[in-house]
Amino acid sequence: MIFVGIDIAKNTHWASAMNSDGEILLEPFSFQNNNEGFQKFISKLSNFDKQKMLIGLESTAHYGENIISYLFNLDYKIGIINPIQTSNLRKSNIRKTKNDKVDTFIIIKSLTLNNYNLVTTRDINNIKLKGLSRSRHNLIVMRSRSKIQLASFIDQLFPELNKFFKGNLHLNVSYQLLKDYSSPKDISSLHLTKLSNILHDNSHGRYGKQDAIRLRELAKSSVGIDNPSLSLQIKHAIFQIELYNKQIAEIESLYKSILDEMDSPILTIPGMSYNQAAVIVGSIGDINRFTHSCQLLAYAGLDPSVVQSGNFQAKSTRMSKRGSGMLRYSLVYAAHNVVLNNKTFKEYYELKRSQGKSHYCALGHVAHKLVRIIFKMLKDNVTFNLD
Repeated sequence: MIFVGIDIAKNTHWASAMNSDGEILLEPFSFQNNNEGFQKFISKLSNFDKQKMLIGLESTAHYGENIISYLFNLDYKIGIINPIQTSNLRKSNIRKTKNDKVDTFIIIKSLTLNNYNLVTTRDINNIKLKGLSRSRHNLIVMRSRSKIQLASFIDQLFPELNKFFKGNLHLNVSYQLLKDYSSPKDISSLHLTKLSNILHDNSHGRYGKQDAIRLRELAKSSVGIDNPSLSLQIKHAIFQIELYNKQIAEIESLYKSILDEMDSPILTIPGMSYNQAAVIVGSIGDINRFTHSCQLLAYAGLDPSVVQSGNFQAKSTRMSKRGSGMLRYSLVYAAHNVVLNNKTFKEYYELKRSQGKSHYCALGHVAHKLVRIIFKMLKDNVTFNLD
């Protein structure tokens, strides 16, 4: 067997190779994190039998995802190593040495001790889902900022519009109106029929002629600032929000295709949406990283914090919230949905409420129960069934 160890970094990786007898086949060499570097790495391995080769690397956030996907598509066998394993091996050395060259041999030693998990198609899909989840989260945050900015611009230019749309400016009808006629002056000068048609056509008939008359009167008596720059910023903010909406929809469509390909049992949980499932599956990754469900709870930050000093031990504490924020939010949101769609979970939620727990505290308990079920489902690859 030929073992290849890769020490991952942001720009430059290091690698070496050794056989089962401990003979060094390739002294540590560097290669860049780009196509030219990857080609150099592959050329170094060209003299070895791919079927008898195992390539290992540490799990290092997103830095190793490119080369993992690249090697997996070329049918190389890849082992992912927990950094704790290599850290323990490094500490066991008499001389505590840490550098990129030495680390490649530490990784190889982990491979020889079977301290790794083989990369599968499911792992590649998990990487995709995790990346998409991050992107969707960032887009939602940026869209929220744009919505806040838009509301601020309208408060200055046409403050009465917020009341007209009953406190919700983020409707298709308001966006279509403001893209072309963003100032009170523009709206007040519109022909009544044209204004009626804009409101009617973009609200599925919810707004009609009487609403158009009322809106035009509000525009005529508006106390907003007559500022053309605000009109332009309103248009730009709306275009930006619509772009974010389109990008988020594209990610959610890709979520669905990946999860359908994975045939994840998570989707059989009552009320579980593709968006929640994508974040949960992508954030958890390989379920075999966790030995017990309590470890998964801690990873999500749903475990209770410990408050103890001397003989004092707090009986009631808040959740630690030290794990993945996106995973924790999605689990609590999924807990809310499963309460609405499953009798057992609904009864459990109501039991906690009857014990004096607040809504969010009760949901936290439901999320705990849901995590234990998800852990079992993923471990045994079984569908949701409480019978």
